[in-house]
Amino acid sequence: QVQLVESGGGLVQTGGSLRLSCTASGRPFSLFDAMGWFRQAPGKEREFVGAINWSAYSTVYADSVKGRFTISRDNAKNTVYLQMNSLKPEDTAVYYCAVSAQGLMVAMKTMYDYWGQGTQVTVSS
Repeated sequence: QVQLVESGGGLVQTGGSLRLSCTASGRPFSLFDAMGWFRQAPGKEREFVGAINWSAYSTVYADSVKGRFTISRDNAKNTVYLQMNSLKPEDTAVYYCAVSAQGLMVAMKTMYDYWGQGTQVTVSS
């Protein structure tokens, strides 16, 4: 069983930056794992933000965040990060991290096996 805990959310002004962290416990990340970031705004569906492959160090991003957000990971800390720059009010949402034990870097929520509880990000205009 994997437990995921996100942190780093908060209130920031338009154009600002935040870095979210997602730390796993219960078992170390496997070379076959992929980690995804999703977000959910009030009244909207949870949407894919991006993902990182634990073994290949490759990443994929949604078009809405490409060039502004960066996903990275620290193997030693069992932690994945989401660096968010040039934030916009439309980035306001609860951000979730999730693990795909099959290593799938995809937007489909059902392909992820474990989820964190989420952290709130609010971008003021």
